[in-house]
Amino acid sequence: MMFKHFSKLVAAPILMAASMQLQAQDNSTYDVARLKSSWEVVENGYEGKAQFLSSFTFINTGNKPFPAKNWQLYFNFVRMIKPGQQLNGVIVEHVNGDLFRVVPGPDFKGIAPGDSLKVNFASDAWAINFTDAPKGLYVVWNQQPAKGIPVTDFSIRPSTSAKQLMRFQGDKSAVITPTNIFKQNAAAKDIPLSQLPLILPTPVSYKTASGELVMDAFPDIQADPRLAKTASFLNSELITLMGKRAKGKVVINLKVDESLAPDAYQLDVTPQGVSISASDNEGAFYGVQSLKALITPAAWAGNAKSISIPAVQVTDHPRFKYRAFMIDIARNFHNKQDMLRLIDVMALYKLNVLHFHFSDDEGWRLEIPGLPELTEVGARRGHTPDFKNMLPPSYGSGPDSTNTAGSGYFSRKDFIELLKYATERHIKVLPEIESPGHARASVKSMEVRYERLAAQGRQQEAEEYLLSDLKDKSTYHSVQYWNDNVMNVAVPSVYKFLDKVVVELQAMYKEAGAPLTTVHMGGDEVPNGVFQQSPACLALMEKDKSIKNVDDLWYYYYRNVSNLLKARGLELAGWEEAGMRKTTIDGKSASIPNPDFANDNFQLNVWNNVIGGGQEDLSYRLANAGYKVILGGVSNFYFDMAYMKSFDEPGFYWGGFVDIDKPFYFIPFDYYKNSKVDGKGDPVTANTFMGKDRLTGFGQSNIRGIQGLLWSETVSNSERMEYMILPKLLGLAERAWAQDPAWATEKDPVKADALYNQAWSVFTNVVGKRELPRLDKLNGGYAYRIPTPGVQVEDGEVSANVQFPGMAIRYTTNGEEPTLKSPVYTAPFKAVGKTVKFKVFDTRGRGSKTTAVKVPQPQEQLRNNRN
Repeated sequence: MMFKHFSKLVAAPILMAASMQLQAQDNSTYDVARLKSSWEVVENGYEGKAQFLSSFTFINTGNKPFPAKNWQLYFNFVRMIKPGQQLNGVIVEHVNGDLFRVVPGPDFKGIAPGDSLKVNFASDAWAINFTDAPKGLYVVWNQQPAKGIPVTDFSIRPSTSAKQLMRFQGDKSAVITPTNIFKQNAAAKDIPLSQLPLILPTPVSYKTASGELVMDAFPDIQADPRLAKTASFLNSELITLMGKRAKGKVVINLKVDESLAPDAYQLDVTPQGVSISASDNEGAFYGVQSLKALITPAAWAGNAKSISIPAVQVTDHPRFKYRAFMIDIARNFHNKQDMLRLIDVMALYKLNVLHFHFSDDEGWRLEIPGLPELTEVGARRGHTPDFKNMLPPSYGSGPDSTNTAGSGYFSRKDFIELLKYATERHIKVLPEIESPGHARASVKSMEVRYERLAAQGRQQEAEEYLLSDLKDKSTYHSVQYWNDNVMNVAVPSVYKFLDKVVVELQAMYKEAGAPLTTVHMGGDEVPNGVFQQSPACLALMEKDKSIKNVDDLWYYYYRNVSNLLKARGLELAGWEEAGMRKTTIDGKSASIPNPDFANDNFQLNVWNNVIGGGQEDLSYRLANAGYKVILGGVSNFYFDMAYMKSFDEPGFYWGGFVDIDKPFYFIPFDYYKNSKVDGKGDPVTANTFMGKDRLTGFGQSNIRGIQGLLWSETVSNSERMEYMILPKLLGLAERAWAQDPAWATEKDPVKADALYNQAWSVFTNVVGKRELPRLDKLNGGYAYRIPTPGVQVEDGEVSANVQFPGMAIRYTTNGEEPTLKSPVYTAPFKAVGKTVKFKVFDTRGRGSKTTAVKVPQPQEQLRNNRN
């Protein structure tokens, strides 16, 4: 699921050093701003193992020595640091989660003015881009343990050599070069705008007709009373486009056609007017979105004097009823404005479920009346001596609890506003209460509540919502290195807590007029070792003989949670583990679909389809077993994966690299057929899917839909959020809505490839010439990723291209950065001996990353060819 970190590599815990006694010396006069710091990867595959060596460098630029004692330097790091290393006089300790600290060893002498300290240390796995780096460095003086002072002068040195960039010996996936990008882009052919379909995602039937509709005055919107909500929405959208003005002669007619399915519509545009037919507001809404798609992107800047719409006839309905996007606001908080902008884009491309991941180890982001600690403690991250009254810094959130992505939550009022906004756009909001694992924020919040009430002598009230067994001595570490993040499923108060949250959720949805049919209860990544030394669990197993070991507590928990939701008229959703049972096959540990819940209408979000990871068929096995499956595999739909292998591309990559092509080429009912690369980026071979289960006809009936996901470990602001989501979301929308394409069902591989290449060309042209320009105007513009230009050099001639035809490429030959005043690339040109820089620009003037190439002299090229 969220951060399945390199095949769940979990190192042994590093024992924290004995706490240092306070000394009389006061070090707090040292100015931390004078501590210049940097980090770099030294070598991946260090010592021939699945580990890497990296290095901190600290330079004292002040006129006072950095002290030898009585300090701690904290930082967040998503790799476990190997224990027992000799680190040049200092000690690195694991605190909890991704929080580490450096403390002085007994022989540390400090850092004299002008001097430096280099600290090399080995860590699990590998690091290849800048988001792998440590974050959020801050210093705490032992005389002032409650105050953390950020290290502001911190930089990350780019990796440039093979030993820094290749993950392990034999890594075949080198960093993407300009030539690689050029060859990838060459698959998409430039298609004239006049020959492109204008509606995305692709409708069932799209026919052009002669002429166009011209609106130079406000149209007269006439609607069946049953479609009044859609008429009101259309009116507000047209006011955004045209402003308020007098009505003209053009009529837009919204008609009820009860023969159509609830989510189907027919759209007819003629030079005289517009007709949208649907059986209810949902179908009519999708018809309105298609009408908006026909309007030229430039019009979305607002107050257009006149709008021209081409004449078309469209008949349409979605392939999947469930078309979802999950946003994680727990790891890093994203505010209401971020969510409303996301909902607008989802609605534009006809997605209809917002999976709202508001709780996790690192944050609880929703106000729950009666449980104030959930947001007073669980929605705040920062430094305190004991990390009790707020959560510790994670993912670089730093020591301060304000003005960072580590803190924040939705008030009840804000959440109701979000629900109303989504409901108006026919988007259901699926709330997720992470449990029983990934629950540290709620667990610690309820422990603070317990201590407050117990101190007042209110013991029974204190225990009412407690999520932990306070006498539990079990030892474990989660995938994200937490040692205290699991609800204790044997404690009755856990179910009272969950019921309380569910009841409050239902009240919010009711007040918002929003539908709530399902609650997602998490259910993944409960680490080994949990519950084994819990008196509450041992007592339960003694009392209930059906629970033979701690593994059986899993099924006990999910039966209770399912019953809890049924009692409230709700269905249960969960991550794939909620539908799995641990067993043995040929004497070896294995997991199989759990038959106990297969007929209980459990909805499972299946993330694990890492190509080459061994579980490629898991979603199909669960669907074949009877579970209702949402396809959201990491290989195609985890939008927090980096776009490509490059040091300056943000995001994780443990499940592969995910660009817009990955969701686009996904074949829901046979994704083996079109998988192209494995999780390491290497080409898929004939043996990759050997012996894997295929989807049966029965299993196919259990595939409810498709979901894209954005986990937020590396996403700490609005701009990065939109960069990671867009334009990938357009590939998701196409595959979730559009009917099964011809290239997916064609049995002849040569014909299938030809059909796919044609479809890919159409899609990329529509994105580049219609959709990205629209996103430049919508809501003031979105911060989507502008693709890096591809460049090829042959015989002194330079050629460039772009992933989305229609986007402008500009270049320079004098070594300067391209700007909007630089020449536009139109054709290959000679540039022998020069350094040529290329950059892609959107319609607002935002630029991509720069691609620079040195064009060799003929004799230099000859030497290179010989070598």
